Amino acid sequence: MGATKVILPSLARTANTDSVDLQNPKHRGMQLIIDVTAIVTSPSIVATIQGKDPASGKYYDLVSSAAITAVGTTVLSIYPALTGQANVKEDNGLPLDFRVSVAHANANSITYSIGGNMLK
Repeated sequence: MGATKVILPSLARTANTDSVDLQNPKHRGMQLIIDVTAIVTSPSIVATIQGKDPASGKYYDLVSSAAITAVGTTVLSIYPALTGQANVKEDNGLPLDFRVSVAHANANSITYSIGGNMLK
């Protein structure tokens, strides 16, 4: 493994959230760890690793989780030569510029953190 990153600290959130732009100067992939520790009513989030197009500045989806609706830990992986599995892992490299985007299906509170393990 390589470096680790705190991408989003643990907070109660109720709306769509994007991380700051992140840089990956020397790693081929990453494990994204979404740790949900508290929910109110019935929240639903989907976390997505997005690459950033250097020409247009637009983001594109690399791998997304299934809807997360309960307390627990979800891991997404992106790395060349993985056997792809929908909503879990993607056979792809991690680009130089990327971010993590979290889409909330409703305004119900969900407390989560997101960390990343960079993979060489």
